[in-house]
Amino acid sequence: MTSNARRLGFLGAVFAGVGVGLGAFAAHGLRGSLTSVELATFETGVRYQMYHALALLITSWAANHTKPKLSQLVGILFTVGMVLFSGSLYLLALTEIRWIGAITPVGGVSLLIGWVVLALSLWPSRTHPSR
Repeated sequence: MTSNARRLGFLGAVFAGVGVGLGAFAAHGLRGSLTSVELATFETGVRYQMYHALALLITSWAANHTKPKLSQLVGILFTVGMVLFSGSLYLLALTEIRWIGAITPVGGVSLLIGWVVLALSLWPSRTHPSR
């Protein structure tokens, strides 16, 4: 396993673990102190964080089968996307800072671009046919 693959796997595992913790915090610590809309916003952040933590683990595996620069770019896009998308949703739910919602779509676009780059990195090459 390459160092890039290990780094991506580590990030995926950390984001997943934090996602589980935040999900438990939402279910047990925030219920009753947030409105249903705020709680749903927080839970959306957790859900997308978990999806993309798993995506980082997939990218870790894919890093051994793709160009290192592409898997590194996917890791950066997913990480930035999670921090901006999920992080802004957490702040929206927990604080009165409403302008932070303008950051959420930037994180979403980063996540979308990450998926496109991951797909392109796994696209079969004519010079290296699949077995």
